Amino acid sequence: MTSQRTRERLAKRLQDNGIEDAQVLDVIRKTPRHIFVDEALASRAYEDTALPIGHGQTISQPYIVARMTEALLADGPRKKVLEIGTGSGYQTAVLAQLIDQVFSVERIQALQTKARARLREMRLSNVKYKYDDGTLGWPEHASYDGIIVTAAPKSIPDQLLMQLAIGGRMLIPAGDDGGQVLRLITRDNKGYEEKILDGVQFVPLLDGVN
Repeated sequence: MTSQRTRERLAKRLQDNGIEDAQVLDVIRKTPRHIFVDEALASRAYEDTALPIGHGQTISQPYIVARMTEALLADGPRKKVLEIGTGSGYQTAVLAQLIDQVFSVERIQALQTKARARLREMRLSNVKYKYDDGTLGWPEHASYDGIIVTAAPKSIPDQLLMQLAIGGRMLIPAGDDGGQVLRLITRDNKGYEEKILDGVQFVPLLDGVN
């Protein structure tokens, strides 16, 4: 269930569901999702579904990872991206194969430690990690021409908006359990614009650390 043929089937399913970016599909095809889940769930790693990773968190559905990554890259390459929520490291690994520099913040240290080991196994060395409250972003390295948030706040944190560069794109799910939507925020010289892409279901974005 972890063979290249299984990965090909997943990429084909995503393409059939509307993912068009060939680079994104190629990275999904190449990325060994089974190493980002517990061994007991490895046989389900290439299903298009979210899976538990412990600590009340999940590895995102491959379609959502592809959708957010495709939207991030829609108007051209991104050189410096902030990821809020390292989680299993799967989204991080996809980004790291498409972006020059990835800065990833996680509030659960045990998850980030595992994710770092997995990306090291994949020989992805263009990611910097921080164990901290993700709602604060990572201001020391701002600004970012892309921000991806993999947990849902009720409203978009001002700190993250401030760290988005002019010309930058942010993908962030927002809302409560009853109605989350994936938002694309773009910034220009006049301010911010927002577009709603999809209805989604993410774990909540919490402040503090664990």
